[in-house]
Amino acid sequence: MSERVKEFVIEGRNAVIEAFRAGKTIDKVYILDGCQDGPVMTVRREAAKRDVQIKYVTRERLDQLSETGRHQGVIAQAAAYEYATVEDMLQSARDKGEAPFLFLLDNIEDPHNLGAIIRTANLAGAHGVIIPKNRAVGLTATVARTSAGALNYTPVAKVTNLSKTIEELKKEGLWFVCADMDGTVMYSLDLKGPIGLVIGSEGEGVGRLVKEKCDMTAAIPMKGDIDSLNASVAAGVLAYEIVRQRLQG
Repeated sequence: MSERVKEFVIEGRNAVIEAFRAGKTIDKVYILDGCQDGPVMTVRREAAKRDVQIKYVTRERLDQLSETGRHQGVIAQAAAYEYATVEDMLQSARDKGEAPFLFLLDNIEDPHNLGAIIRTANLAGAHGVIIPKNRAVGLTATVARTSAGALNYTPVAKVTNLSKTIEELKKEGLWFVCADMDGTVMYSLDLKGPIGLVIGSEGEGVGRLVKEKCDMTAAIPMKGDIDSLNASVAAGVLAYEIVRQRLQG
């Protein structure tokens, strides 16, 4: 898999500039902190034009990310797969004659969790997964690998503002349920119809602004001695309660 991974890491100033100009989907750019010369400023401009996140990091961090040792202070992470749009997902639901079922992920930064959630979304019959541009992992090679092929079938959209996307989807008739330990036990909720399932990370959970936009909060009953489930496991448990209720009609 290491050969495949190399395709998604672009190193060097000119290589990154050319990748932008060739229309490659770039998830994130790492730039050596304090570097201000002409080519680096061009990289910054190209990233800003496309609303791509820039992270300023130490030389040690760049050396860790580098596969060639010739990064020249700039490394870009390109998406392993093309992103879809939210409209693509709604159209997919219409084409299948189904009520839309979407996953929305807030604060998921672990690529293994994202890959596992995409896999679950595919198996649960969801029409797509929506992730935010910032503070979230993109479609890296690790995500693709962990999804076990699901990325070929389940569209993923990247949006600037998750709260705004929820508001827009409410106009399309969707209801939103947010995973939260302090919510109502999931078996007591009506989760049928057009629905968006909102999942956050184990550490931070769903952000306050996103949570406030949700119509319901769902708690998974837990009997053990630790306080939370892994994000991808929580997504699976809640998704299959939605599946169960949808099957019952």
